Amino acid sequence: MSRQTLANWILYGANTWLSLLYDRMREHLLKRDILHADETTLQVLREPGRAAQTTSYLWLYRTGREDPPIILYDYQTTRASKHPRQFLSGFKGYLHVDGYAGYHGIPDVALVGCWAHARRKFDEALKALPESKRSSPVAAKEGLNFCNQLFAIERDLKECTPEERYQIRQERSRPVLDAFLAWLRTQKPKVLPKSAFGQAILYCLNQWEKLEAFLQDGRLEIDNNRSERAIKPFVIGRKNWLFSNTPRGAKASAIIYSIIETAKENGLHPYSYLTYLFKKLPNLDTKNKDFLDQLLPWSESLPLTCRAIKKNT
Repeated sequence: MSRQTLANWILYGANTWLSLLYDRMREHLLKRDILHADETTLQVLREPGRAAQTTSYLWLYRTGREDPPIILYDYQTTRASKHPRQFLSGFKGYLHVDGYAGYHGIPDVALVGCWAHARRKFDEALKALPESKRSSPVAAKEGLNFCNQLFAIERDLKECTPEERYQIRQERSRPVLDAFLAWLRTQKPKVLPKSAFGQAILYCLNQWEKLEAFLQDGRLEIDNNRSERAIKPFVIGRKNWLFSNTPRGAKASAIIYSIIETAKENGLHPYSYLTYLFKKLPNLDTKNKDFLDQLLPWSESLPLTCRAIKKNT
């Protein structure tokens, strides 16, 4: 079988059949009130009016800690803010993001910042110092310690209910945040803005409203690592296949990754699940949303053959 024939079958399967589930999954995603978002680069060789070397983007949108998990990838030619606004049209709630300004201005959405990014800034500032100074008391280490305190509290709250988590954060995390903000304001006049330490200070101050937003609801998370983990399979895959040939192929890749990664998070075996879908979809009334819902990765109607076998530990 030729490479072109294989490619055509993949495009047909994704854009004709799997796209039906993708669109239905998006409808379910937009009904949630807590989501995560991230984006990464993608090269598409034959985009109309663009050079082959031009950078395109794959956007990621996924659910939070509440089940069932949904992961969706969206191919777009740019990193412009119009893309998340369009994809999330109709969504109302909290959106976990990093510091990228492209997520600003989405109607009815409150942004939640990422403390993992903030912590990383201070860690990088500490590593930028001569090795002889890293073990001595330095301001960058103080900033890192504030971040570490917040993460230590979160580890203690791992098994808490959202209500318990909210209350304990007010009691334990709020004082740390207040002290950290006062410290940041004290440090700002003392640092070189373009130094690694200065960048860490400015990042936290500029992102402060989003960074403290996790206190507003016990279901929110302190970081956006959930989306970074979800985008990693695509990043690893990209190292192997390097690029998409056409926009149609890039869209198909986004759909296939969405179905497979959502299936994996819902405890399904991807190959068995896809086999089941391609047997069922051509014979169903695909305009009937109830029928489509029976095929979604979290549906209890799926046969046991779709379930991944849990390994004994």
